[in-house]
Amino acid sequence: MGSLSGKVAVVTGASRGIGKGIALALGEAGATVYVTGRTVSGGEHPLPGTVGETAAEVTARGGKGIAVQVDHNNDAQVAALFDQVKREQGRLDVLVNNAFALPDDLTEPKGFWEKPLSNWEMVDVGVRSNFVAAWYAAQIMVPQKSGLIVAISGYTGVAYTYGVVFGTSKSAVDRMSRDMAVELKPHQIASVSLWQGLTMTERAERNLANIPGLKEGAATQLKDGCSPEFPGRVIVAMASDPEVMRHSGGTFITAEMAAEYGVKDVDGREIPSLRETRGAPIWSPIG
Repeated sequence: MGSLSGKVAVVTGASRGIGKGIALALGEAGATVYVTGRTVSGGEHPLPGTVGETAAEVTARGGKGIAVQVDHNNDAQVAALFDQVKREQGRLDVLVNNAFALPDDLTEPKGFWEKPLSNWEMVDVGVRSNFVAAWYAAQIMVPQKSGLIVAISGYTGVAYTYGVVFGTSKSAVDRMSRDMAVELKPHQIASVSLWQGLTMTERAERNLANIPGLKEGAATQLKDGCSPEFPGRVIVAMASDPEVMRHSGGTFITAEMAAEYGVKDVDGREIPSLRETRGAPIWSPIG
């Protein structure tokens, strides 16, 4: 029996990348994991991965993976997702808000005025989408008086990384997590934001291989990188912690939270905190 056996989780944006890694880690711990994303068939996206493939691997790891096609820019689809969770499971223990609309030109060294206004989609799917998912999740969690809501953020919350809209979005996510924690505290629901550094996703590996000079960037040092499952292992530890409310409202560097819980990456490495070079979180737990 895994530490999350009998628990139910939703991981948004989990066709590939960090979301997939988190879903797999939750599944390995025995959770039932609703895997959301837009990609249902191979070839629909330039990078590999579908919601069905992730869900199948969650099940193979020992959990129960349930694939649901969801565009997190579509409120009706999000509402249907949480209706399905409530109908099928009657509970929800963990929501991981990971879905994020990453534009193709994110890493291009241009000014914000030289990039299209459509880059604002990072706010639509990355900030607003977090709020909408949490809004529906809270309606399931509040009556049961338990739950954990995790936002995936990064050092860009305080350190310039790639562009204006990216930093704005991650800063907003951190503050949203804190203010949600204030309102959720009476209901024993924890809300936190986790800062990821370089994560070796399919997209990151493609970009590091193809974009000259990217490996030398402050945010993209290979020695600091982790696997996509690393944040998932930390979330498993938090979701298994009966005292997780002590963290609620805080923004945490994933590597530092891993050290607190004794979590290592899939290859046994301890992932370094970049606090000294990339910056420190602003928000502490609400207490």
